[in-house]
Amino acid sequence: MVDSVWRAVRGTGTDIVVLHGWGLNANIWTPIVADLAKLGRVHRLDLPGYGESPWPADRELTFANLCDLTLAALPSRCHLIGWSLGGLVASQIGLQAPERLHSLTTVASSPYFPATPEWPGIEPHILHTFAKQLSKDFKRTVERFLALQSLGAPHAKEDIKQIKAWLFAKPMATPAVLDAGLDMLASVDLRPQLAQLTVPLLRVYGKLDALVPAAVADHVSQLLPSTASAQHQYLAPRCSHAPFISDPSGFMAALQPFLQQYAPS
Repeated sequence: MVDSVWRAVRGTGTDIVVLHGWGLNANIWTPIVADLAKLGRVHRLDLPGYGESPWPADRELTFANLCDLTLAALPSRCHLIGWSLGGLVASQIGLQAPERLHSLTTVASSPYFPATPEWPGIEPHILHTFAKQLSKDFKRTVERFLALQSLGAPHAKEDIKQIKAWLFAKPMATPAVLDAGLDMLASVDLRPQLAQLTVPLLRVYGKLDALVPAAVADHVSQLLPSTASAQHQYLAPRCSHAPFISDPSGFMAALQPFLQQYAPS
């Protein structure tokens, strides 16, 4: 494991690692960390470049490097859970180093984030607008992105307020890191490789998600292996982009049996 990646560890047993999304940090998992710790030893990581994990000065800001640095920070084997951009990183690790994972869970994530006529996703002009605004006022741009994430959730205002508190409790990512992260969301495409995924996979979607539309779920299913272990899915009914914040108990009710099913014997 690499020491430059910040982590908080809680619980004992099988290792469970959670990865946050763009612009945020490990605090985002606060609503479910106690429940996760009942299932194993939970590692909340600040992704390289975010929170208290500085981006190494000698490494280029690329998706490949982000994944390699994150992989190097993982325990020898774990359940890996990634939200949004963190789900993209977790998926690449699942493809790149399946022997390191008991299972893979992606939350409000997609193998390809931008929308096209045939693929539900984030409208490219939204990502482009955020990228343009970053250079002018990156703090406000991140806040706007948070608001978009909670759009449609029953307690959106409370969710946004809480997420902001978690965000600003740690150092903000630099504009360069944030810009590179937006570029990853706009360009990384793992769809051609999904058929090669061999680790058990659970995909969680928010029915009200404005960033990763739930409609993408069926498209992803068709790209995955048809094995039962690759086709676990949960649609959170009253949630937008952060189901584990909007409905922690519903989220855990879907996640717990999956982690237990694929726990090492």
